[in-house]
Amino acid sequence: MMSDTPTQPPAGHPGYTYADAGVSIAAGNALVRAIAPLAKATRRPGADAELGGFGGFFDLKAAGFTDPLLVAANDGVGTKLKLAIEHNAHDGVGIDLVAMCANDLIVQGAEPLFFLDYYASAKLDAAIAERVIASIARGCSLAGCALIGGETAEMPGMYAPGDYDLAGFCVGAVERDRVITGATIGPGDVILGLASSGVHSNGFSLVRRLAADKGWRMERPALFDRDVRLIDALMAPTRIYVSSLLPLVRDGRIKGMAHITGGGLLENIPRVLPDGAHAMVDASRWPQPGLMAFLQAQGAIEPGEMARTFNCGIGMAVIVAPDDADAVAQSLTTAGEQIFTIGAIVAGPRGCTVSGDADSWSARASWRATHHG
Repeated sequence: MMSDTPTQPPAGHPGYTYADAGVSIAAGNALVRAIAPLAKATRRPGADAELGGFGGFFDLKAAGFTDPLLVAANDGVGTKLKLAIEHNAHDGVGIDLVAMCANDLIVQGAEPLFFLDYYASAKLDAAIAERVIASIARGCSLAGCALIGGETAEMPGMYAPGDYDLAGFCVGAVERDRVITGATIGPGDVILGLASSGVHSNGFSLVRRLAADKGWRMERPALFDRDVRLIDALMAPTRIYVSSLLPLVRDGRIKGMAHITGGGLLENIPRVLPDGAHAMVDASRWPQPGLMAFLQAQGAIEPGEMARTFNCGIGMAVIVAPDDADAVAQSLTTAGEQIFTIGAIVAGPRGCTVSGDADSWSARASWRATHHG
């Protein structure tokens, strides 16, 4: 039977502390002081990016909005973090984290305004945490949003030694009459593809399975690019498309956009289509990146499986009226994007068909994969 008398420390014991349990408040405070300049560097109209309070403020009026709707997104980096941890490759995962949220906002017409992160580990390694948060700040700068706060958690027993996890939360705003819903998309509209920077942040459970089964030497030059280590090709940060797309969003030239994440081309494009619109994507319209060809060959992955697992070299799909296609493509090219005309919208059940010939995506014969959404 348990006693109601509180248990006392052993005689001579100075008394338990949080540090005895594996949590260092002092280390956490030191990290906040170290990252404060990083957050301050992301300052933008509406946010002063000061850390240390219980919450972060954002002034929509100061940001120039008159009748805004707020749009929010949250995400993580997934098992790409395992490769980062195993290969000391922490300097881009924060960009991945911001990209996964900010790219989801811009497809709805929303300008990313502010970002908060969550960093959790068994025991805080300040050097690694500062590298990660520095990359989050870099991602915020690329997306034009302010890093206004976050949480750093030490949870002994929850994570394996050396492991950490990341999550992010981003809020944006769009004027009520500029929301992009895809409602006006119809037959004849053109699908433009913006090139990805690599695998981005989806499909890494399969990447890691291939790496283990095939015995990849991560520190060696990649077979598809001898000037780049394989680990660096795999860890290339997700491209953030916000600054390139925002001017086109504001002038109303874009009908719909799809951020190509989990589910690939097949499952993401239908998410922005209205009933009666079907996307026809031709994989022969753009060259398969060497990294994607490598993954496909290593895993003997069928083209249809590639199209629903990886971005296959297209990180964002943009749908425009045929009369606007050339001007939009030129604007995006001038902004630094690599653009391909990858398909068109036809009448049919809401969904997407991705097809290719014998020369596309390492296919040995013509192929076709369809998803109805």
